[in-house]
Amino acid sequence: MGDVLAGIHATWEFDTDSVLIRFERGIRTPRLLQSLRERRVPHAALSSVTLTPGKRGTVVLRAVPRPGADPLLEAAAGQLKDGCDPYRLVLPAERETLAEYYADELRARLGPDAGEPAERFLVAAPEAPLRFKAYDGRASFDGDRISFRWFWTGASSEKWKAGDQTFPVTELSGVEWRSPEAFEGYLRLVPRGLESVGPAAGTGAGAGATGPGAGLLTSTAPSAQSMTAPPTRVDQDPAAVIFGLGYGPVHESLPFAAAVLESVRRKQTTPVAAAAALVGAGRRDPADIAERIRHLGELHQAGLVTDDEFRAKKAQLLAEL
Repeated sequence: MGDVLAGIHATWEFDTDSVLIRFERGIRTPRLLQSLRERRVPHAALSSVTLTPGKRGTVVLRAVPRPGADPLLEAAAGQLKDGCDPYRLVLPAERETLAEYYADELRARLGPDAGEPAERFLVAAPEAPLRFKAYDGRASFDGDRISFRWFWTGASSEKWKAGDQTFPVTELSGVEWRSPEAFEGYLRLVPRGLESVGPAAGTGAGAGATGPGAGLLTSTAPSAQSMTAPPTRVDQDPAAVIFGLGYGPVHESLPFAAAVLESVRRKQTTPVAAAAALVGAGRRDPADIAERIRHLGELHQAGLVTDDEFRAKKAQLLAEL
């Protein structure tokens, strides 16, 4: 496709097999999106495309990823606010016709498995090294090992007794992330063999209530960890760090969790042939091509597409016959 659609906080560049999403660096752009900078999303990673009315005279174009395709969304487990969703492109309402055109183009390029969960991650995770400051310690990840270094001002006596911790990703089955914007947020590593253990309770930085563990993500693997069961409370668990006001912000702790999760899955899964991306659709229905050219002509007459863009896109569509 090769076209570019600029929206609020982000720009989408449409390629033949993927969408490159670039996020702005402005002060109004959510910090999570700024930290991601850009993401390339293969068409094979998408399940659908939607276009809906937004707030205050806008429309929202959203590419909906397949379950299991993106480690960032897997780690977030539904806890992201709409404004931090990296798959949303907000546009002025007057560009709705143009957005509808690109939505149709994307839908036409969805893979044959769009309705099925992905068997592996198809979108790249944030790259290590990564680190962030939690309430009770500092977490770092070099791509192979996660390290927790405790703060004497925040760590519990149980963590002090256990000492600083280092966890090879090969000894983990997953990661549990609870947003710092929720009550009692935390990041917890799940040792292999403990996949079925329920969510931990009270975190100590606000203590007492039981957390729902909305971000628990694990994969099946045999036990290979000295711990036989995690402590009941996250603030007592040496495999966890807790968040608090100003600690473990989403734009730091979530990319961290996603990178760990991707590394865990990659090192535990036997390499398989990469799922073929949908590079081209082959010969297409002439009626479909004619309808797209008609739609393109309407955009051209409305002044939303330049003469050069109209000729180039028309030639591209005719070449697909």
